[in-house]
Amino acid sequence: MKFLAVCGFGVGSSMILKMTLEKVCRERNLDCKVENTDISSARGMNVDAVFTSQELADELKGSMKCPVFPIKRYMDKEEVGKALDEFLKNK
Repeated sequence: MKFLAVCGFGVGSSMILKMTLEKVCRERNLDCKVENTDISSARGMNVDAVFTSQELADELKGSMKCPVFPIKRYMDKEEVGKALDEFLKNK
């Protein structure tokens, strides 16, 4: 599986979200690749799911072919885990 952590510029908050998502994937023994990127680059990428802020999620939902999950607290493993579990349940 391939996931994207997206923020406005693709460096700060998306890196934090990427690290949290990687931890959550490891805890679930999932073989996945997580990349962080900016919103413009994300639109052209083929991935299984996108994790981002609520504001960017609203923008990305219309232009992505995969599920987009809004995350409020990027360092919260429980919140990120719930979003990942929702993805896995609907996969």
